[in-house]
Amino acid sequence: MPRKPKAKVQTPEEEQPANAHILGAGEVVEQFITETLETNYMPYAMSVILSRAIPEIDGFKPSHRKLLYTMYKMGLLNGPTIKSANIVGRTMQLNPHGDAPIYETMIRLSRGNEALLYPYVQSKGNFGKAYSRNMQYAASRYTEAKLEPIAAELFADIDKDTVDFVDNYDNTMKEPTLFPVTFPSVLVNANLGIAVGMASSICSFNLKEICEATENLIKNPDYDVCDSVKAPDFIGGGQIVYNEAQMREIFRTGRGSFKVRAKYTYDKPNNCIDITEIPPTTTSEAIIDKIIEKVKGGTAREISDVRDETDKKGLKITIDLKRGTDPDKLMKKLFKSTPLEDSFACNFNVLIAGVPRVLGVRDLLLEWIAFRSECVRRRVYFDLSKAKERLHLLEGLQKILLDIDKAIRIIRSTEEEAEVVPNLMIGFGIDKIQAEYVAEIKLRHLNREYILKRTKDIENLRADIEDMEDILSSKARIKKIIVSELQNVVKKYDKPRRSEILYAESLEDDEPVEEIPDYPVHLFFTKDGYFKKITPQSLRMSGEQKLKDGDSVVQTLEATNNTDLLFFTDRCQVYKAKAADFDDTKASVLGDFVPTHLHMDPGESAIYMAVTTDYKGYMLFFFENGKLAKVDLSAYETKTNRKKLIKAYCEKFPLAAIRQITEDCELVVQSTAGRILLLNTGAVSPKTTKDTQGVAVMTLKKGHRLSSVRDYKEGEFVKPARYRTRSLPAAGALLSAEDAGEQLTL
Repeated sequence: MPRKPKAKVQTPEEEQPANAHILGAGEVVEQFITETLETNYMPYAMSVILSRAIPEIDGFKPSHRKLLYTMYKMGLLNGPTIKSANIVGRTMQLNPHGDAPIYETMIRLSRGNEALLYPYVQSKGNFGKAYSRNMQYAASRYTEAKLEPIAAELFADIDKDTVDFVDNYDNTMKEPTLFPVTFPSVLVNANLGIAVGMASSICSFNLKEICEATENLIKNPDYDVCDSVKAPDFIGGGQIVYNEAQMREIFRTGRGSFKVRAKYTYDKPNNCIDITEIPPTTTSEAIIDKIIEKVKGGTAREISDVRDETDKKGLKITIDLKRGTDPDKLMKKLFKSTPLEDSFACNFNVLIAGVPRVLGVRDLLLEWIAFRSECVRRRVYFDLSKAKERLHLLEGLQKILLDIDKAIRIIRSTEEEAEVVPNLMIGFGIDKIQAEYVAEIKLRHLNREYILKRTKDIENLRADIEDMEDILSSKARIKKIIVSELQNVVKKYDKPRRSEILYAESLEDDEPVEEIPDYPVHLFFTKDGYFKKITPQSLRMSGEQKLKDGDSVVQTLEATNNTDLLFFTDRCQVYKAKAADFDDTKASVLGDFVPTHLHMDPGESAIYMAVTTDYKGYMLFFFENGKLAKVDLSAYETKTNRKKLIKAYCEKFPLAAIRQITEDCELVVQSTAGRILLLNTGAVSPKTTKDTQGVAVMTLKKGHRLSSVRDYKEGEFVKPARYRTRSLPAAGALLSAEDAGEQLTL
């Protein structure tokens, strides 16, 4: 079927005729990718960043703010709980993205879900659990909710012009752009968001610690927040593995990660481990699945059963142990191989004045202090304006006090209603606003007692106005107000830390060491990359080695089961393993295919096996151009359990041979020209750089290359000196007649 021709893109400037062709489905349109990104993708990306995924300085995303503000306007700070479906329906006036996302937002903010350290929504019914993927929440028609008391701190003086308001999506309501929150909620509760090209991941901190740090920063901008805030705090508790340098870096930059491990107790009568607190980044089901996987894989044989015993009292994972098992030793192993110890990645990305910025704890608190200072200033200015308006009215009323009868007479003698206010203005020398206020007073209130009551606060109002004007002109007084509010928040809502701090230094000497049974073994490595580990007893009872057609054994070594194996590949990489990682086998089987067993890259082949227990000795890499790289075997030793090392040897030249030696020795190096060089490896200096290019040891004529390397056997040559040299590189020598005859005999 012939392909349809490409349609031409019409530009706005081009005039289209009345019968212009309209593009149909399936037609291909040429369009510049840059234009598409600018007109379609970039606005979407900006919308996600600014209006959806990244929290602002008040600690909330727009979806959180719309829900909580709706609940506040519904009067849910006080009174009983109401059906969640009603709240979700009302919230759609501000957030028209469907009821499911709104309800999920409420779930995360609720106390019942246990996702936030200081929840804002009081829940009644099944709101699911953040630590379990299987414990799903009930539908909104079954559950009920209202605001928690701490939510009052989000809306303090919100009606006093402390923050800006904007129209909702259909211009029928107003909603706040931020909450004038009285404490740094941005750091008090965890927040996670994934935008386009960026993300945000903020961990939660203890309220008292954060408020104390904020107070001290207000008093001294150079204060070290680490003196007040030691580490994050999670609602699920757990143990934070505390590394001071690591934590300081997170606090300084807003980026980094730290480890959180589960908390457990040993039930001796029942011989089981009860896990009651887990890291916030995992779930109880994920932990159980991983433990079961370890048991099936044979690496956690001490476990007889694992089950989820979570109930109304809270999370509980029970691990039944086999007789004689050391629970602490087992847990150390599980911490290393299961999500019972997991990392929390921090990325304190927050929108500041519409710009996403990654800030440390100190800088975030300074930004919050600036934001809160502006809220307090706007509140005081609002109260000042109201007080001045009130004073102005009372001053007009005070003038009426001088002659109430005159005021009554002016009103009674005025023929037209529209002239009442102007006549009062003329009669008492007051302005229009004051006259309007006086004219609206009820007849029953035109008595001296009422007027005296209304005017006796004039002096107090004047004192308050003077005080508020002083506050607006004094940064110190505004800071004092913020500190007072922070202390009040701590007094009302302080809770003890839930996450225990576990100092990393105390764990270094207590690292679990996996016991590997050690016994003699014979190791076999074939040309095609197959590996066998056979015990001496099994080898004695075995017959001929089974190999694939065309394969052959190239290395046979005697070692022990806890020996380290280094498999060098044809892609200049080395894969590390223990002999114990391979099962004992027999000569009658093919063995393990090393690239598959060690998960090598597709198409990668193992070409040489090195064996060591102490990483002493050297690796020799002979290249076809006559160069030799001598590398200390210790260069391949790693403190961490890395299984793969790149740049294991130089990749610039074709490899001719690899040798492992424990000490310097003599080797027979031969070229394709038939020349032989008797090389003592001590003449070449070792390098610690794995991919060193090496030094030239054999000079080669054009068209020839270094072809083979073998061990030198004493007496192999009649005159060995013929093939030795005093300096490198050397061309070597052709076989003498005596040696040629000897070689033929051999």
